[in-house]
Amino acid sequence: MFEVTFNIKKVKGVLFDCYDTLVDIKTDEGSTQTYEVLSNWLIYQGVRITPDRLRDAYKQRVRERIEASWERHPDVRVEEAFAEICAEHAIWEIDEKHLGIQAARSFRAASLRRLHAHIKSHRLLDIFQDLPKGVVSNGQRVFSEREMRALGFYDRFNFVIFSSDVGCKKPNPRIFILALERLGLEPEETLFIGDGYENDIVAPMKIGMQALFIDEAWKYFNL
Repeated sequence: MFEVTFNIKKVKGVLFDCYDTLVDIKTDEGSTQTYEVLSNWLIYQGVRITPDRLRDAYKQRVRERIEASWERHPDVRVEEAFAEICAEHAIWEIDEKHLGIQAARSFRAASLRRLHAHIKSHRLLDIFQDLPKGVVSNGQRVFSEREMRALGFYDRFNFVIFSSDVGCKKPNPRIFILALERLGLEPEETLFIGDGYENDIVAPMKIGMQALFIDEAWKYFNL
């Protein structure tokens, strides 16, 4: 069991998780309705595939990519999986790469049940405004970047790293090391703030970073 440690005097840069830290979100990717909506949308893009076949094909292609990866805690780019599905089931000529991107975003929209900004986290960023900041998120850039932009978060950071960018997810240390290189700081000079124990507390502390739960950060700064 790791004890959460935090010394504000040593902090020269801050890294944040995204979901349930900055962004309050709820999705239902397993819902039949999600695939029905996407299947219907695809008809108008020149792709015909039933909701059940779409769900199975999507899961299979994601699984195949994960199994083929050499990474610990691998991630994929879902738009590539959707592009393959669209190409296979096209009923007229399509731009499969472009349609894969649009299908991924439509899939996210169909699965979305809640999407809000944590206002306290915006206020927390005000407190850290003079420090370099980044995001390390297990997310898909194809739609996660747009969610962050829509909620006013994206441009408040020096950089944002999504797991789909690098092919691996937290708690893989490689994604944290990449963020430290972008900050130009040592681990002990960097504070990671998130909501997940294994991904956002244990994993960064294992490489020497400081860490703090998001609700504890809100309390510490009286937000």
